[in-house]
Amino acid sequence: MGKGQRAINAYKSTEYIEQPRDKDGLLIGRKSADPFKLVPESSSLLLQQKEQAGTVAAAAPVAAKAPESSARESGGEDAAHELAAVPTFILVTTYLSFLMLIVFAHMRDFFGKMFHPEEYTQLRVQNGYAPIVSDFESLWVRRLYGRIRDCFNRPITGVAGGRVSLLERYSMDFNRSFQFTGRLNNVLNLASYNYLGFAQSEGPCADKVEEAMREGGITQGSTRSEVGCTRLLADTEDMVARFVGAEAAIIVSMGYATNALNIPTLASKGSLIISDELNHSSLVAGARLSGAAIHVFRHNNVRDLEKVLRRSIAQGQPRTHRPWKKILVIVEGLYSMEGEFCNLPEIIELRRRYKFHLFVDEAHSIGALGKRGRGICDHFGVDPREVDVLMGTFTKSFGATGGYIAGSRALIDHLRVNSLSAVYAEAMSVPVLAQVSSSMRMIMGEDREHALEGQQRLDQLALNSRYFAQGLKNLGFMTLGNPGSPVVPLLLFNPAKIPAFSRECLRRNVAVVVVSYPATPIITGRVRFCISASHTREDLDYALEQISEIGDLLMLKFHKGDVSAGANSKAIEYAAKMD
Repeated sequence: MGKGQRAINAYKSTEYIEQPRDKDGLLIGRKSADPFKLVPESSSLLLQQKEQAGTVAAAAPVAAKAPESSARESGGEDAAHELAAVPTFILVTTYLSFLMLIVFAHMRDFFGKMFHPEEYTQLRVQNGYAPIVSDFESLWVRRLYGRIRDCFNRPITGVAGGRVSLLERYSMDFNRSFQFTGRLNNVLNLASYNYLGFAQSEGPCADKVEEAMREGGITQGSTRSEVGCTRLLADTEDMVARFVGAEAAIIVSMGYATNALNIPTLASKGSLIISDELNHSSLVAGARLSGAAIHVFRHNNVRDLEKVLRRSIAQGQPRTHRPWKKILVIVEGLYSMEGEFCNLPEIIELRRRYKFHLFVDEAHSIGALGKRGRGICDHFGVDPREVDVLMGTFTKSFGATGGYIAGSRALIDHLRVNSLSAVYAEAMSVPVLAQVSSSMRMIMGEDREHALEGQQRLDQLALNSRYFAQGLKNLGFMTLGNPGSPVVPLLLFNPAKIPAFSRECLRRNVAVVVVSYPATPIITGRVRFCISASHTREDLDYALEQISEIGDLLMLKFHKGDVSAGANSKAIEYAAKMD
C-alpha cells in the first residue's frame, strides 16, 4: 500500500470493502470529528467480487482464534498479580488515609453537635419522630463524599458523543450547593458508555427515531400486558432474539429493572443462586428479592465456583438437606469495574457437568465484544443456546435505554406472564424502540444503505480499546482488564488522588469517571475510562498525553520504564517521549 498503510477487509456476510488503515491498525479518516464520514451512502456500489470473499473466508478461521486465545487469559489472576506488585508503602498509606478521613469525620460530628446543633436537626429525634436517616448512616455521604462532590453529577448539555459540553459551575460552601457561570466547556468524553458511537442527534438512527415518533407518538401510557404491546415492540423483540441467537426475547424499559424484577421470577425459596462476588448491584438486588439461598464465589474463579457447586449440591438445602429445586449461576459477560471478561467456556463446561442454569449479564459486552458484536458468546465462539438466560441492556452500545432477556420460548412466555417488569412496568417508548431497532439493524448489516457502517464501528472500537489500554501500560500505569475491553480501569489507590485525578483531567478538558469504596474494594480506587468508536486517533493521543502528565504529577506510574515486550516500536518510542 505504501507509506506503511495496509488494507483490511471490513465485511458484512459475503460482501467486502477495503478500508485503509495505518500500521497501528486504526482506520485512516478525515480531520472531521466523525470517524465514519468515509462510509459511503450506498456501500453496495463499492462491494467487491465474490471470489475475494472466498479468499478472506478461507483466512477467517485463523483470525477467529486470536480473540479466543487472548480472552482466555484469566483477568482475575492477572489483577491479583498486578496488586501483588504494588509497593507496600502505597497500600499502607491508602489504609491510613481512609482511617484518618473516618476519624476526622467522627471528630467533626462530635464537635459540630456541640457548637452548631442547628446543622444536625434532621439527624435527631423531633417531636417523637425518629430521623429517616441517622447520623452514622449518612456519615460517609456528609463527610467523605461531600468533600469531592464536585467530581460527580457534572451537568452536561447536548449529545454525549466523543466530545461533550459541560456546564461550568462552582461552589462557595464546600460543595453543599453549586452555582452556574453560564459558560460551557467542550471536553473529550471518556466517561460515557457510548461504545459504538450511536449517541447521535443526526444520522440514520436519528432519522428512524423521528419517523417512528411521527407515526406512533411517544408512548402508549400502559404496560405491555394491557395495551402497551405494539407492532414495533414485537418486531424489535424478534430482532433481539435473532441478534443474540436465542428463540425469543422480552424487552424491559429499564436496564436495572431487567435484572432486579426478572431474577425473582426465575428463582424462589428452595432454589440456590450462586453469584460472582463482583456482580452488579442489580443482580444482587434481584437475587435478594427472589428469596432463594445465595452463595458467592471468588471473582471470575472457576475453580472456586466448582468448589461452591460441589459443597452446595452435597449439603442440599439448610436443615432439611433436600436437593435444591434449581441452581442458578449468575455472572457478567464484561465486568464494568474491572474491564474483565468472564471465563465463559470453562463455566459452560461446569454447566454440562453439574446441570445448573446459567444467567449471563451482557450489559456491557453486547454490541461491544465479538467480531459481529454479538457479545461474550460471539467473542469466545460459544453457542448462545449453551446459556439458559441471556440478559443485556441497550444503554451502552445501542445509544438507547432499557434491557432485554433472551432464551428459550418457554422461558420468555413464563416471564411475560409472571415478571413484575411485564405486568407492572410501562412498555418501552416508541423513540427508544426505534433507536434500538435501527442501531441493531446497522450492526447486523441489514440496513442496505449503511450495510458496512456497523462492522466498521465494531472494528474501530476494538482497535481504539487496544491502542488506548496498551498506551497506558507503556506509560507505566497499573491497569486492569482484558485486551480489547472498552472499559479500561486505571488504579489510583490513595483516596486523595481520586478527586485530584478527576479535577486535573477536567482542567485539561478531559471528562472521566473516578470510582472508590464502596463501589470498589477500599484499596483499589480507580478511574474508569470508557472507549468509544467515535474517538479519533487524535483524541486518544491527546488523552494519553494529558494522563501521562497527571500521572507524573500524582506519582501514579508504578511500572515506569517497564514496557511490555510485545509492544511495537512506535508505542515504546511514544512512551519514552511522554516520560
